[in-house]
Amino acid sequence: MNAPIIDPLQGDFPEVIEEYLEHGVMKCIAFNRRGTLLAAGCSDGSCVIWDFETRGIAKELRDKDCSAAITSVCWSKYGHRILVSAADKSLTLWDVVSGEQITRIVLQQTPLQARLHPGSSLPSVCLACPLSSAPMIVDLSTGSTTALPVTVPDMGNGVAPHSRNKFPDGTPFTLTAACFNKNGDLVYVGNSKGEILIIDHKNVKVLAMIPISGGAVIKNIVFSRNGQYLLANSNDRIIRIYENLLPLKDGLGALGDLSKTIEEEDTVEKIKAVGSKCLVLFREFQDLITKMHWKAPCFSGDGEWVIAASASKGEHKIYIWDRAGHLVKILEGPKEAVFDLAWHPVHPIIVSVSLTGLVYIWAKDYTENWSAFAPDFKELEENEEYVEREDEFDLMPETEKVKETDTNEDDEVDIVTVEKDPFSDSDMSQEELCFLPAIPCPDVPEQQDKCVGSSSKLVDSNHSGSPFSEENGQNGQATNNASSPLEGTFMCFKCILNISESFRSSLRGIICQLDKSVKFLVLIF
Repeated sequence: MNAPIIDPLQGDFPEVIEEYLEHGVMKCIAFNRRGTLLAAGCSDGSCVIWDFETRGIAKELRDKDCSAAITSVCWSKYGHRILVSAADKSLTLWDVVSGEQITRIVLQQTPLQARLHPGSSLPSVCLACPLSSAPMIVDLSTGSTTALPVTVPDMGNGVAPHSRNKFPDGTPFTLTAACFNKNGDLVYVGNSKGEILIIDHKNVKVLAMIPISGGAVIKNIVFSRNGQYLLANSNDRIIRIYENLLPLKDGLGALGDLSKTIEEEDTVEKIKAVGSKCLVLFREFQDLITKMHWKAPCFSGDGEWVIAASASKGEHKIYIWDRAGHLVKILEGPKEAVFDLAWHPVHPIIVSVSLTGLVYIWAKDYTENWSAFAPDFKELEENEEYVEREDEFDLMPETEKVKETDTNEDDEVDIVTVEKDPFSDSDMSQEELCFLPAIPCPDVPEQQDKCVGSSSKLVDSNHSGSPFSEENGQNGQATNNASSPLEGTFMCFKCILNISESFRSSLRGIICQLDKSVKFLVLIF
């Protein structure tokens, strides 16, 4: 996108459906860090990787042991790995370039969401949120799991037991949301009591707690791309934005220092006091008229916009707010529910997944501004009489004489250095995978069988007198039912030879009737 050409008075958010992607029934989507590749999990257990620049399929990852629907997909930091969670309780880690399966782990519960550790280029640890149990840290190399606490324990050291599966009042776990922070050293967990817990996942210890007003169940927790804001979607139909006061790097160490400065005897009160200095409520988003529930909320790539989809089954509505809390746009699509939602990391593009499995691409409807390309260009509303200037056709017009400048024309122009993208992360890497090589798809076996059958029929009917047709007659049924690729190729080759032979004979007759001066062409054939 060429930023200087964009009209600054237009909002930098999508407005219309540009096109849609279709491949099976897609359920969930995820962009890589640069937005050049889009991964989509399908209902048949496969994961399709789209080249978002060409809108074509770059690779398809399919596990022969998995035919259940994909529940989530997640890219590694530099795009070399993809983690796929499925409804058959499995977690599968794929190598994107080779398309090979690295590891596959089966959990006790269906993981609704799985996220790779964001601080490692080749992560071996992920965070999984099962259907009806506590979030857990999964070691993909060994298959071991560590359950995380979902409530503040009434213990002096703040460590939760691993076998804990109920709240203190005896109620079982419900759906719990969780996510890593930007650096990956902390896990933020939202429970059904309306509390956000900050957990040291290596020591399985609750370090801070932030209660939400009303105590509603937290359904989603998402960090912005830069890690400065946290989004929490609650069951009370309110989306809350919190400002992260912890440093982006070494947040765990900062929490430890903060805990030492607070003198509280009660463990719960001390954890709450620490939490009040970690997250501060910034904005709240809701629809005061319809009081609707929200689905798949997320930030834009630069963190300036917040989007969420309506949870109603019969409508495809996407709400866009600015960070100040104003509703700026409502995107209305087809009469289909929204399954998943994602904002492009760099460009103002939204991608949504519908109930039918189509992926809709929402883009900005740019108005043509020709004056941006030529400053002297003037748009006319109606025809005007043009008056020629006196010096218009002079070799050196007085009005267009170039003024002398202090620039040195002998200076070398730097065409190698790449300017940094303002929406990109600060940790650029040369090892990052942005594109995949195009691999031609093999022919479908059914089409090969049709080609073999049609070629054999053509040989038997039109060229029964040729040596190849006699050979075909002797072979009989075996020729017509040839199914191997080698036999099919051989039959197609024989068909081409027979057609070319008949063409030669007819062409010889035509040439014989020509003038003797051109009869030397017969020798070519």
